[in-house]
Amino acid sequence: MTPPPKTDSAQPTRTPTVLRRRTVSLSRGDVAYIDHGDGDAGKPAALFVHGVLVNADMWRSVMWEVGGLRRCIAPDLPAHGATPMPQDDAADLSLRGLANMLDELCEGLGLAQVDVVANDTGGAIAQVFAAHYPERIRTLTLTNCDVHDNFPPEAFKPFIALAQTGELGPMVAAMAGDPVLARSEVGFGMGYAHPEQLHDEILASYLDPFVADQGKGLERLLTASSAADLMAVAPLLAELQAPTLVAWGTGDSFFEEAWADRLEAMIPGVERVALVPDAMLFWPDERAADLVPLLHDFWSAHA
Repeated sequence: MTPPPKTDSAQPTRTPTVLRRRTVSLSRGDVAYIDHGDGDAGKPAALFVHGVLVNADMWRSVMWEVGGLRRCIAPDLPAHGATPMPQDDAADLSLRGLANMLDELCEGLGLAQVDVVANDTGGAIAQVFAAHYPERIRTLTLTNCDVHDNFPPEAFKPFIALAQTGELGPMVAAMAGDPVLARSEVGFGMGYAHPEQLHDEILASYLDPFVADQGKGLERLLTASSAADLMAVAPLLAELQAPTLVAWGTGDSFFEEAWADRLEAMIPGVERVALVPDAMLFWPDERAADLVPLLHDFWSAHA
């Protein structure tokens, strides 16, 4: 394992603001997404996939910096950001269903291949997406995320239990009106090393969508998948030849460094495991300056 190039991670790459959404109509309903970068110049596209409790704005600083290299597409998952929960109660919200959504999104936007970059639950979705749609994957970058049977991670299981009883949604919705609670160790302090630096506008972007339905859509999404969904694609991942980068924060309480090793053992296309010292779960947002040079080098090697 090698550390990433040294950068001044204390300096933000841009002023934190919510990025404008577009909407595409898919078979499951409307999906909101950010479309930023050099798409008009015919550059290849990158697909950024976020995890639960945040949304596509988590990638804003990374996309701002790599927009000259890629057309950057970042969808909001259902019940997150500006993507509503499907009206159909039978809609497939499992990891496979969400991977199918990504494939349909690519089809709808005319993206034959993409450089996938994913974090947290988005990393689990990206693994299923890559396993079932390998022809879509130009490269794959996985940051701290669920791996194999570590879904959900042990530290997050109490929250899944609360979602199953209907108690989690109102708790998360209440954080929208309580920034102190939202930045605490039971809020975004679980995934950010410096939650006090989270801009109010970003907190609102993350949390306000959960207020209208008191987080019921969030609960529905959280309880729709199981470890079996991720474990089922292990044989397909063992055949995945797409160039793969694993970039892992070592300060994460949900996904420890051993899971990066597990990915390296599981996916033959893994070329490098880069460790980001002391970085927590949502480090691609908080320390975008550490991820950007990794993507520059990785994408340049597979231009």
